[in-house]
Amino acid sequence: MESTMSTGKAAKLLGVSVKTLQRWEREGRLIPVAQTDRNRRLYTETQLREFIGLRQAVAEPTRIVASCRVSRAAQKPDLANQRRVLEEFVVAKGLANVEFVEEEGGGLNFKRKKFLALMGEIGRREIKTLILAHRDRRTRFGFEWFEHDAPSHGCEVLVLNQERLSPEQEVVQDLMTIVHCFSSKLYGLRNYRKTLNEALKQDTAHDVSNRIGLPAGKRFASQRGIHPTCARGPGVQAGEG
Repeated sequence: MESTMSTGKAAKLLGVSVKTLQRWEREGRLIPVAQTDRNRRLYTETQLREFIGLRQAVAEPTRIVASCRVSRAAQKPDLANQRRVLEEFVVAKGLANVEFVEEEGGGLNFKRKKFLALMGEIGRREIKTLILAHRDRRTRFGFEWFEHDAPSHGCEVLVLNQERLSPEQEVVQDLMTIVHCFSSKLYGLRNYRKTLNEALKQDTAHDVSNRIGLPAGKRFASQRGIHPTCARGPGVQAGEG
């Protein structure tokens, strides 16, 4: 049985809002395949592809995108250099109608707006070819996964592997970011371990004092917050043993 998806995910896949999807249901244009006990609509990918007139087997992406990236605004000369190299490559290959995407942001930042937009367009099978000056211009780590996943959406990834277009200072900056991230986590773990050890020591000391240092009556009183002298019982004077 084919898996289903929620209204929100279906709307995102179609590139419309949830309200539009709800309106289509009222108009009878796109009816959910199922509905949960909590009145949530469910759709299937096959149903959506049939609705928009696309079949995965015949859907052919058409756009060609050349992507450039630097980490900071101060690296604009590097950005211009990347674009110049990509333009020369496009002309040499005789490619037409190529879109150039320029962005500023670290290679470890997976929340970059243009990065997410491009990933969404690839997922929707809109991009036929993606051209990069260097593999780390897309992402610093995990490029192998991206290179493996893109063709499943009909996107060919072309990497020129121009090492001189991968600024050395960016590598240093990314390494510092990684070190800072892990050192912060390590510091937090050390603080947690210190607090835990102190709590265990206090608990152990309290338990030992209860079991060894006090008679039964005093131990019973101590556990309930009663002063030991009050646990002697009536008629017992201080100093009597």
